[in-house]
Amino acid sequence: MGLLAIPAHIILETLAYSVGFAVYARDRKHRGDIVASAARSSVLVAAILGAAIGSKLLAWLEDPAELLAHGSQWQMWLGAKTIVGGLLGGTLAVEWMKTRLGITSRTGDLFAVPVTIGIAIGRIGCFLGGLADRTYGTATNLPWGVDFGDGIARHPTQLYESCFLLVLAWELTRFRRLPHRDGDVFRLFMFVYMAWRLCIDFLKPGTPFAGLTALQWACLAALLWYSPDAARIFTRPRIAAHG
Repeated sequence: MGLLAIPAHIILETLAYSVGFAVYARDRKHRGDIVASAARSSVLVAAILGAAIGSKLLAWLEDPAELLAHGSQWQMWLGAKTIVGGLLGGTLAVEWMKTRLGITSRTGDLFAVPVTIGIAIGRIGCFLGGLADRTYGTATNLPWGVDFGDGIARHPTQLYESCFLLVLAWELTRFRRLPHRDGDVFRLFMFVYMAWRLCIDFLKPGTPFAGLTALQWACLAALLWYSPDAARIFTRPRIAAHG
C-alpha cells in the first residue's frame, strides 16, 4: 500500500495557521476583546476575504507578463499569492467593515503577534518548497547560499525572514506590556514588516517598475501611511516593561 505524500510546505503552512490561532485565542482570553461577538464575526470575515483578494491582486501585479503567457494554466493564477497583499487587503477590508458597523475602536493589536509568528513558521515551509515556491533570493557567493536544485547558490531569504520575524514577535510582546494607544501594536508590526519587505525584496528576483517591484511599491505606500504613527511610537519616552 502506497503512502500519501504531503508536501512539507503544506504541513508548515497548516502549522503556521494553527500556532497563530492558538496564540490569538490565548491572548484574547487573557486580554479580552473590545468588539462585540456579532460584530467580531463580520470583521473576521472581512479580514479573510480582504486578505485573499489582496494577496491575489498583488501577486498578479508582480509579474503580469508571465501570468498572461500562461493564461490557460489556471493553477498559476490561483496559486499566486503574497503576504504583503494579504496584510494590506485584510487591513483595508477590516477598516471598511468597521466603518459600516460604526466601530471606532482599534481591533488589530490581538492579531499582531499571532500573525508575526505564523508568517515566521510559514516561511520555513516556503524554504522547503524550493524553486517551485518562488520565494528564494538572488544568487550569492556567501557561504550560507543554498542550492535549491538548479546548481545556483541563492540567498535563503525565507530563513532570513523567519529569523527576523521571531525577533519582531519578541519585541512586539515586550512593547505591548508598555503603556500604548490601542492599535499601536498592530501599527508597529505593519510599519516594521513593510520596511523589512521593502529592503529584503532587493535580494529577490522580480520585475521592477521604476526601480521597484509592485510589491515594493505597495510596501512603500504602506510605510508612508503608517509613518506618522511610527514616528510617534519610536520617539515616545522609554518606560521599563512590566513583568
